[in-house]
Amino acid sequence: MQDSVVFGPVPSRRLGRSLGINNIPDKVCTYACVYCQIGRTLKMEMERREFYPPELIFKEAEKKVSKAEDMGEKIDYITFVPDGEPTLDVNLGKEIELLSDIGIKLAIITNSSLLYREDVREELMNLDFVSLKLDAVTPELWKRIDRPHKSLKLHEILDGMLQFRREFGKKIVTETMLIGDISYSSELGKMGEFLKKLKPNVAYIAVPTRPPLESWVKPPEEDVLLHAYHEFVRVLGEERVEYLIGYEGDAFAFTGNFEEDLLSITAVHPMKKEAVETLLRKANANWDIVERLITEGKLMERDYQGQKFYMRRLKSRDKP
Repeated sequence: MQDSVVFGPVPSRRLGRSLGINNIPDKVCTYACVYCQIGRTLKMEMERREFYPPELIFKEAEKKVSKAEDMGEKIDYITFVPDGEPTLDVNLGKEIELLSDIGIKLAIITNSSLLYREDVREELMNLDFVSLKLDAVTPELWKRIDRPHKSLKLHEILDGMLQFRREFGKKIVTETMLIGDISYSSELGKMGEFLKKLKPNVAYIAVPTRPPLESWVKPPEEDVLLHAYHEFVRVLGEERVEYLIGYEGDAFAFTGNFEEDLLSITAVHPMKKEAVETLLRKANANWDIVERLITEGKLMERDYQGQKFYMRRLKSRDKP
C-alpha cells in the first residue's frame, strides 16, 4: 500500500486542492459509520499505535509535491484523510512536524473520537485546519450512525472537542452527516446548542454523495436539511453555516502515472466516471486501463444514486 500513503492532489469542497496523507491502513478505525465510503471497519481500535514510519510518509509526500509541481498542479493543503481514523497513528505528531518543512498548510479530517486525549489535542495544535465530525450529541443516535468502539464515551469526546477549541487558535470546522430514514427529532436543536459552545469557523451540513458502507443509507429529505440549517444558523449566523452537498468536481491531479494516481486516490476517495475520464484525458490514456484494473481485481465499479463510481478494491469494500 506504499503507493497509497500519499494521494492526489484531489478537489476538496473545504480545502481547495488537497494532497492526501493516508497514514492509516484499510480499515483501522474507532468507528464503523453506516455511511463510510471506505467500507466496513476491519479492525475496531482505540489505542494509538505505529502504522508507517514517519520518514516514509514525509519522503512520499515530498515526491508527490515535486511531481505535482512539475505537472503544474496546485496544492492548497496537505491533509491527513486516511482509510481509518488518523489520530490512531501514534506518530502523527512527528509526521506533522516533518511535513511542516514542505511549506504547505496542513489539515486533518478527524472523527473527533480521540480528542478526549491530551496527547492528541497537543499534536493537532501544529496544524492549520482541523475538521471535526459531529453527527450526534445524544448517545443513542451516535451509536446508531457512527457505531463507535464500545469503550468510547460520547460525553468525553464532546468535552475534548470543547477543550481543543479553547486551545486551538486557527481554523476549526465541523461536519455533520445527515442521512435518510433517521428520526432526528430534537437532535438538531441539541447539536445547535453544542455548536454555540464550540464556535467553529464553519459548521458544514453534509449528505452521502459517494457509495456508503450500508446499502440502505441515502440522503435525507429536504426538510431535514432545512431544519438543520436553521438550527445551526440560529446560533452561529448565516456566514458560518454551509451545505456540503454538491459534487466537488473532476479536477483530480495527474502526477505522471495514471494507474498509480487512480489507485491511490480511489483507495480513499471514490471517483465518478466523469472524473476518471477527465484524469484519463490528462494522462493521454484510454478506458482500456480502467477495464484492465477491474479485470485484475484492483479496481471496482459501484452504482450510487444513479451515478457510477470507481474505487480501489480493498478488503473493507469486499462483502464479508
